[in-house]
Amino acid sequence: MIETARLLLRPFQPGDLPAFAAMNADAQVMRYFPAPKSEAETGEMLARCTALWAANGMAFSAVTDHRGQFLGMCGLHRPEGIPISPCVEIGWRFIPAAWGKGLASEAARAWLAWGWDQGLKEILAYTPRLNTPSRALMARIGMAEAPDLAFDHPDIDEGHPLRPMFVARIRQPG
Repeated sequence: MIETARLLLRPFQPGDLPAFAAMNADAQVMRYFPAPKSEAETGEMLARCTALWAANGMAFSAVTDHRGQFLGMCGLHRPEGIPISPCVEIGWRFIPAAWGKGLASEAARAWLAWGWDQGLKEILAYTPRLNTPSRALMARIGMAEAPDLAFDHPDIDEGHPLRPMFVARIRQPG
């Protein structure tokens, strides 16, 4: 578990499913994804994250406040099946009530620090080119665009406006 001034970053627990599923079903939250996720799809994602924690010691994880209120997810992950693999990516997704308060930046900075402590040398992030809020967050946490790594997401149909991916990177300081 990672603790920041306002947040707890921890592996998902089965009790997170209702709030996680509600977030993943929210059309506003999922506007830069091809479609919102069903509760079953979110349950599969939660199970994958749990398995990845056990196998790799890192995965997307729950973000809560210090009272335990679910705010979203953030973490490090080793994606497969995309042109920038193998790599470690940082990613996030938050409920609308948590937007605009610096919580995603706080969580992401904590995960970056954790990654550097684990000896990682580079961390990437990717999002549809249209996703200006995530791109702005990438810049706020010190990531820079890596145009040489940009790609079209293989799981999104050709011609779909969300297919072109923006990729950013950050390298371990020092």
